[in-house]
Amino acid sequence: MMLAQLGTDESARIIAIEGGQGMRQKLFLRGLMEGKVVRIVSNHGPVAVEVDRSVVAIGWGMAQKIRVMRC
Repeated sequence: MMLAQLGTDESARIIAIEGGQGMRQKLFLRGLMEGKVVRIVSNHGPVAVEVDRSVVAIGWGMAQKIRVMRC
């Protein structure tokens, strides 16, 4: 399942990022990488996720390329 498909307050582990090197680098700099557990704060408009006690907002298109597994 993709990150954008999760509902508010759901948690999931990132298992793959299906994007190019540039997108992977942008997400890495925000703390989003394979193996990290994230919690959806909001999925209306930009997708806001909590990772390592920080909230990060990413666009819907990026969220559609992050494959996750519910925790």
